[in-house]
Amino acid sequence: MINRMLGAAMLRVSTFEKVEADTKATRQAMLVVAIVALATGLGTVVSGGVAGLVSGFVVGLLGWALWAWITFFIGTTIFKTPQTHANWGEMARVLGFAQSPGVLKVLGFIPGVGPAIFVIISVWQLAAMVIAVRQGLDYTSTWRAVGVVLVGFIPYVVLIVVVQSLLSGPMPGATQ
Repeated sequence: MINRMLGAAMLRVSTFEKVEADTKATRQAMLVVAIVALATGLGTVVSGGVAGLVSGFVVGLLGWALWAWITFFIGTTIFKTPQTHANWGEMARVLGFAQSPGVLKVLGFIPGVGPAIFVIISVWQLAAMVIAVRQGLDYTSTWRAVGVVLVGFIPYVVLIVVVQSLLSGPMPGATQ
């Protein structure tokens, strides 16, 4: 699993192909997501506290499953090519491993550079995600994968905001 995480972090196409084909790697992908969610939470525990750590963990896992479904749906309908062949599990695996660079978000607590670390690693994860989508959907075009990511981002953000608001409960001072 660690070798696959390193391969995904190094943006190796062969790693994403192996993960896509290995039906037993879905649990590993979920574990990668959990580790990254924990690392991200630890990196932000100073600003978000323990509650932020717990909700970040839950949102991380739910977000991964949701993102896999959204990219699967958009990639196999709107952006489908004759070569496109995928299922949710394949997308979940490649997208789970695409989060691997996020382990370094644990460094987000470092004063002064923490926010910059988060931005750099987020861009790195985005690059891995585009490669994951391209390989998971059997595309030959990176631009098509970018399109899936961009189109899918809007419903993803809306749904994540809804989930986060449900997890956080009513706003202080709100009437019920």
